[in-house]
Amino acid sequence: MTEENNNVKRRRLIGTVVSDKMDKTVVVRVQRAMVHPKYNKRYTVSQKFKAHDSLNSAKIGDKVTIEETRPISKDKHWRIVQIEN
Repeated sequence: MTEENNNVKRRRLIGTVVSDKMDKTVVVRVQRAMVHPKYNKRYTVSQKFKAHDSLNSAKIGDKVTIEETRPISKDKHWRIVQIEN
């Protein structure tokens, strides 16, 4: 992976790999907690992102850090930065 422009601040998210069946792509679920405006009850909201994994090293259940990048394909705009087992 080449170093892209270092002056650009990219979003980084932490999530869990939920699928690794595609070649060089994993699906990462990112969860965040929200508070209901009326009832003040905390609940979780999750989103799935497709991330580029050029070495196919991430497996299901791994905790990963993903970073926003240029569009790699139609759905893929993220890449894996770090894998924590």
